[in-house]
Amino acid sequence: MANDRDPSQVLDEVAAPPRRTTAYGEDPAQVYDVRLPDRVTRGLTVVVVHGGFWRPEYDRTHASRQAQAFADAGYPTAAVEYRRPGMPGGGWPGTADDVAAAITAVRRDPDLAAKPPVLVGHSAGGQLVAWAAAQPWAHGLRGVVSLAGVLDLGHGADTEVGGTAIADFLGGSPTDVPDAYAAADPARLAPGIPVLLVHAHDDDVVPFDQSQRYAAAHHGPNVRLTPVRSGGHYGLIDPENAAFAEVLAAVDLLAS
Repeated sequence: MANDRDPSQVLDEVAAPPRRTTAYGEDPAQVYDVRLPDRVTRGLTVVVVHGGFWRPEYDRTHASRQAQAFADAGYPTAAVEYRRPGMPGGGWPGTADDVAAAITAVRRDPDLAAKPPVLVGHSAGGQLVAWAAAQPWAHGLRGVVSLAGVLDLGHGADTEVGGTAIADFLGGSPTDVPDAYAAADPARLAPGIPVLLVHAHDDDVVPFDQSQRYAAAHHGPNVRLTPVRSGGHYGLIDPENAAFAEVLAAVDLLAS
């Protein structure tokens, strides 16, 4: 794996088309892409939830190479799309409702339902999968893997992680909409299933302390933090970056 390329290049790189794209709702954004391995060698289905600070300009396309890498490693894979703030129905709670509906659809999908799901979310997707880990319907999921997740929304809003992204997602500041933060903030929501956190020390987009704060809030056997020395914010979704090996290791750990 290359260490000398700019990790942000992954945002502009696209994998081959998926096996199929399946709708889980009526909106064009309520779909997921299915990628299947040539031979299933892993006992999980990977559900990829992309990042992009919940902004409409970032869709699942930039996660396509990540999703394909999971399929190449032997995992049936679904890459979820969802409505974001600025799109009809997006924002809180519509974005989270979409992720929940997509996971329900994946669990019923004939090509994917045979293997229990693990959720893998990057950046804003890390918030969404960590939120999912605390929901009653998470029973039966093998676990979640948060990659450089925005996991303490209150602290993130106060320190302007992503600029105004958190406030745009939730509809205001922690003072403006305290109920939204209480319902959405992973740091306040104890997970009912395993949560593995993978985060690079040199991440200058979502600070490493976002994962540290979540791990401290939910200290116990269900939560494990794996620090990565380098790779920045995007190396974790770039199959050509050495940091991606830590992502595969985390998913493999849940598979075992």
